[in-house]
Amino acid sequence: MYKARYYKADGEKGRTRPLPEWLFDGVVNEAAMHRAVVAYLANQRQGTAAAKTRSEVRGGGRKPWRQKGTGRARQGSIRAPHWPGGGVAHPPVPRDWRQRIPRKLRHLARTSAFNARAEADRIVLIEALELERPRTKQIVELLNAIEAEGNVLVLTDGQKPVVYLSARNLPGVEVRPFGEESAYDVLWAGTVVIERTALERAPAPAADGSAGEGEVSEDA
Repeated sequence: MYKARYYKADGEKGRTRPLPEWLFDGVVNEAAMHRAVVAYLANQRQGTAAAKTRSEVRGGGRKPWRQKGTGRARQGSIRAPHWPGGGVAHPPVPRDWRQRIPRKLRHLARTSAFNARAEADRIVLIEALELERPRTKQIVELLNAIEAEGNVLVLTDGQKPVVYLSARNLPGVEVRPFGEESAYDVLWAGTVVIERTALERAPAPAADGSAGEGEVSEDA
């Protein structure tokens, strides 16, 4: 069973807490994580890049000069790719880069990502964050107290706009409600900070990961 460091909301360190086995089961499937990350990055592509071929550029309907007798190289159109303002040879065309992966594979990739972070002692549990108003300084003090390394992913117990507003201008810090993170989000983070109540209230998923985990699709 994995364990994680535990901190109170003011940064005071408490005793280590065991992580629930329904999420941290010790399985790390690198192939599933790779597939999920590739799909996530592919789904971020807009696929709107486009350029015109020589047939789509306006003009150039006649030869710029006659075929022979001018001393110059023969030319068929001023819209050829080597002419200024001409078309593009093998141009990019709009396309859909979206990739879809099975729900069970998404579930396996997500749990594998959590297990990978738990193995490296990069999971930190904290007391529920209750801020009266947005205060970036308080989030910075908390992250310094827990010795967060690298990018930080903060998973809250449900929607907490005040916590989000407090951390949104910090580089390398993301705040998400627990259950809305993807495998990419977890692997992106060097430290994953989870509110203890989020793990306690989240119901254990079914065997196929179809319920209870609230996971998002690979393109979220």
